[in-house]
Amino acid sequence: MSNSVEERTRIKNERYESGVIPYAEMGYWDPNYVVKDTDVLALFRVSPQPGVDPVEASAAVAGESSTATWTVVWTDLLTACDLYRAKAYKVDAVPNTSDQYFAYIAYDIDLFEEGSIANLTASIIGNVFGFKAVKALRLEDMRLPVAYLKTFQGPATGLVVERERMDKFGRPFLGATVKPKLGLSGKNYGRVVYEGLKGGLDFLKDDENINSQPFMRWKERFLYSMEAVNRSIAGTGEVRGHYMNITAATMEDMYER
Repeated sequence: MSNSVEERTRIKNERYESGVIPYAEMGYWDPNYVVKDTDVLALFRVSPQPGVDPVEASAAVAGESSTATWTVVWTDLLTACDLYRAKAYKVDAVPNTSDQYFAYIAYDIDLFEEGSIANLTASIIGNVFGFKAVKALRLEDMRLPVAYLKTFQGPATGLVVERERMDKFGRPFLGATVKPKLGLSGKNYGRVVYEGLKGGLDFLKDDENINSQPFMRWKERFLYSMEAVNRSIAGTGEVRGHYMNITAATMEDMYER
């Protein structure tokens, strides 16, 4: 084997022995990076594979959870890659461990779709957890910038609105889940709701398992539950409620419910 071939083989083995391309050299490691108020920050606990430098492992996590892939591609040059690369900017050894490190990583806010938890989690806690460079990886903490949080509309109502609807202030709500959660007929389900509300509960709720099964269809449960709510209000003089599970096979059915 010629010296040139031996040298190429040596470089290849050093570079790919752990399945790691030089992420740090590619810009995913920047100890001088200044964190912006609009950055999404993640703190990972990283256990590198044997022979992998902690900085390189941290850069690999930053790369694989943002713009990198398993090899170098020229099409990176078609993007604002310097902006969109996540930056591992700090690595600390975890106290009282021999092979664990805290990796601090910053992500530009434009890497994530507004108001989408699915997109955020697919990036930060997605396939990076099966990456070769690390033998163990754990997301310890995150900081979501206010600018990103404001893109989430949240529920139509919150605790304040619920208190206004229920006319209950100055104390916690008292609620319960209907049991048994499966098997009751609509009429008996309504009876349980009524007895609970008459007995002093502010509300009852459907269990997550109960939808629209043969033993009790959703509309039947709705009608008997609302009858129970109205009877309890008439009998106690206080506002009572029942939370219905509207989960269904299609969005159309959910909207209808």
